[in-house]
Formats: sequence, structure tokens, C-alpha cells
Amino acid sequence: MRYLGIDVAKQTLECSLLDPATGKLRTKRVSNDPAGYAALVAWLSRQGVSELAELHTVLEATGVYHETAASWLHAAGAQVSVVNPAQVKDFARGLAVRTKTDRRDSGVLARYGALVQPRPWQPPAPAVRELQALLARVEALETDLRRERNRQEKAAATATPALIVESLANGVRFLADELARLRQAIDDHIDRHPDLKADRERLQSIPAVGTKTATRLLAVLRSRSFQRAEQVAAFLGLVPVEHQSGSSVAGRPHLSKAGNPRLRAALYMAAVVAVRFNPDVKALYERLLARGKSKMAALGAAMRKLVHLCFGVLKHQANYEPNWTPPT
Repeated sequence: MRYLGIDVAKQTLECSLLDPATGKLRTKRVSNDPAGYAALVAWLSRQGVSELAELHTVLEATGVYHETAASWLHAAGAQVSVVNPAQVKDFARGLAVRTKTDRRDSGVLARYGALVQPRPWQPPAPAVRELQALLARVEALETDLRRERNRQEKAAATATPALIVESLANGVRFLADELARLRQAIDDHIDRHPDLKADRERLQSIPAVGTKTATRLLAVLRSRSFQRAEQVAAFLGLVPVEHQSGSSVAGRPHLSKAGNPRLRAALYMAAVVAVRFNPDVKALYERLLARGKSKMAALGAAMRKLVHLCFGVLKHQANYEPNWTPPT
């Protein structure tokens, strides 16, 4: 097996091919488009990689720019891993790599693949990719609408010309209409795909998980091949991070906050409701408070519990039932 690290940019791919037997790296830069992918395959062939099945490719998750290359390589038969940039940064620090260039980064990715053996990546189904795109657009519009309404409030509190007041009102109206249109488009999209519709209904069977939270979780849970609920909690930044050393350093644990902050905020609000109305989450929350945990720590555990329940109903394709224990 050969390992190909790819540092992704908007227009280029900086590639490093590692042969574990010799430890040698060979580098190549190609364009981030179909012509560049074809040039990469031709270069790999000249380096002795006759079949892409012999190749393990490692890319960082870089917004949207890695998606096309990752999907193309996967379809061509290569084993592809899309890894967390923070983990690769820590790995590079462990190798005492201090220089940061695209070529050096691709070499680090190739070595990361050889030593860590990250899990293979599977591209999401087309219906899930479309759902993710719709949700991303909704989040962007929600941000714009919030900013425009803040400007509107400031304008109302000051001597603002009438033309600006009218412009702000038009902007708020347009954004609100677009949000309503896209939210309806999301519902229509899910209705057109029975598997997504059934999964969202299963998520909504969990007390405290509403339509918006269920839709966002559905996009996450169906976009990756999570094997365990703990992996989902870690992906969303809900695992506790401890800071302790010897007898003198004992910091309070806090959430890693490595995932999507909007989804984490939605899960926080859902947890606030769940500690009152979801029997499993309520029991956990009260048990932790009785043990002397702070309310914030107990709420963090409640958020993780909700994620475990959401993972469980999709994994076992069953609606939520209180005190249910999954089969071993």
C-alpha cells in the first residue's frame, strides 16, 4: 500500500506520495479540477502505482474544496480518508515539523496515513449532499437575517433617514421570505426520500428533539459512517476534556467544542427541554446533580445522552422507547 497526502487549495492539489518501505516522498502539484485529477493518475502510474486500489489517500476536511477531489478518487477506486485538520496539526507537532508549506503539509498527511491508518471515507448519498447544501444555505441566511434585524433595531433607536429604514425593512422581508422558501424546500426534499423522512420521524420520536434539530442531526448522522455513538459525540464536540496533572493542576472539565457550533447550540436547547420531559435524560441529569456535579456539567452529559439516543434510533431503525436497552 502506498500513501498519498494531498494538501487541498481552491485551485491546486499539492500531493506527496510515500513509499513506507523506503520512507521516500515524491511530490507533484496538479490543478483541483478533472484535468488535474487525470494528470495525477498519470503521474502515479509513472511512480509505479498501476492500480488506485493500491493507494490510500489522505486529505484534510477543508470546507468544500476537498469534496470533489475526494469523491473523484473514491469513485476511481482509491481508499480515501478525510481527516480532522486539528488532529493532523497535533501529529505534525509530534514530528517536530515547524515549517508550514503546502508541500510539507502534504508530506505530513502521507505519513499520518501510514502511521495512524485513518478510517476510510465514504461519500454521502446524493440526497444527503443536497440536504447538507440546503441546510448550509439556511444557516447563512439565518446569520444574515439576524444581522439585518440588529441593524434595524439600531436604526429605530437613532435618527436614521427614511430611505435607509425602508431599505432595511426590504432586506429583512426578503431574507425572511427566502428562509421560509428554503425551509419548505428542505421539508419537500425529505418528503421525496422515504428513507430520510422515516429517519427524521424516528429522531422526532425522542422527547425534546424537534424538527429543526432532527433535520440537522439527520444530515450529520447520514453523512458519515459512524460506528458508535461516542464517535458522533466526539464529532460534535460534546466529549469532556480534562486538564489535570499531579496534585496541583486540576482544571474543571469542559466540552471540546470541536464540531458545528450551531448544532451544538441546538442540542443545548434540546437538552434544557429534555431534562424536564425526556425520562432517560431526566434520570441521568438528576443522578449527576445528586452526585455533586454542576448544572453545566450535567447539561453537557444530557446533550451527549440525546446524541446517543439519536444514534440508537437510527442504528436500530426503531422509534424511541424509555429505558430501552439495545440488543447486544
